[in-house]
Amino acid sequence: MRCALVHDWLTGMRGGEKVLEVLCEIFPDADLYTLVHVPGSVSPVIENRRIITSCLNSLPGVGRYYRNLLPLMPWAAGRMRLEGYDLVVAVSHCAAHGVRVAEGVRFVCYYLTPMRYAWEMLDAYFVRRKRFALQYRLMCGLQPRLQAWDGRAARRVTECLTDCQNVRRRVERCYGRSSIVIYPPVNTDYYQLLDIAPEGPYLWVGALAPYKRMDLALEAFRGLDRELLVIGGGQDLDWARRTAPPNVKFLGWQPDEVLRKHYASCRALIFPGEEDFGIVPLEVQACGRPVIAYGRGGALETVVDLAASGTVGSATGVLFHEPTPESLREAIGRFERSEGAFRPEAMRGNALRFSRERCKAAFRDHLLAPQNGAEGC
Repeated sequence: MRCALVHDWLTGMRGGEKVLEVLCEIFPDADLYTLVHVPGSVSPVIENRRIITSCLNSLPGVGRYYRNLLPLMPWAAGRMRLEGYDLVVAVSHCAAHGVRVAEGVRFVCYYLTPMRYAWEMLDAYFVRRKRFALQYRLMCGLQPRLQAWDGRAARRVTECLTDCQNVRRRVERCYGRSSIVIYPPVNTDYYQLLDIAPEGPYLWVGALAPYKRMDLALEAFRGLDRELLVIGGGQDLDWARRTAPPNVKFLGWQPDEVLRKHYASCRALIFPGEEDFGIVPLEVQACGRPVIAYGRGGALETVVDLAASGTVGSATGVLFHEPTPESLREAIGRFERSEGAFRPEAMRGNALRFSRERCKAAFRDHLLAPQNGAEGC
């Protein structure tokens, strides 16, 4: 069976790339198609294969500004025609599901989310600058066309997979398609309980994009006699450094071994944005530390809320339900008043439900099983 894999872009190892890495292990000889590739930015498992890029990749320095090319991505994806394959598997949150495959080829798409900018999360990307940004006005004008293209692309997919129940419901709302949930991989072998005292500060980890709501974390910790350590980078890093109170420290991106130590030693992870799924909270739980998260999106599937846990010691975090600094600050207070209720073994046990081995086995069972003609419902 000749297989091709498709990914939106290869510019760093984030959650989608960790899914792609599992698929590369299942299909070690598969060709890999992508809009943009920055060599050396992803793991060797992904890099060491035949990578075919779109015409956008030939633009000088495209790795620095590829996100600004969003209006061109549907066109570029449509020009990528995949022929000679028996199976095509796309991992998509933007335009990867828009490639063209030959008639009758099994085309499976694993949706990290429907295109956020086209559907339900456009405002979240412009949370602080919505009224004034030229980009926001441009995207509002493009949104109907992006929705129309995105819907057409989804109809060409023969089977839909999704990374969580939250995204399954979104795919049904946006595309009218049913799907099967396969949770993404959490490396619970690497992220594990360490012999480190949890005496560090609160921790924030991730790409600094507007929808991650770093603004809530900064305001919640402003005037709070607690320290917040930020690991990550992105488009909002300079803004965050300029506006952060003195008790917030920035480390930038860090290698995995440094990240694991901070996971194991932090007081708790602060996770204030609404994520489609969110692997970072599970990596922290795999290291035996709790999560303080906004109670929407994927956190409802990955965090066992202290207020809702039915068994003593089974909670893995505290959820707050209003996207405000005051609500986050109140959740921190609730966590500190019940800090002794969180047990490392319970938090790790919750993370093990999402292990890399379980994810890989689920993909194997679905993609390598005989076809039954189902749409993925």
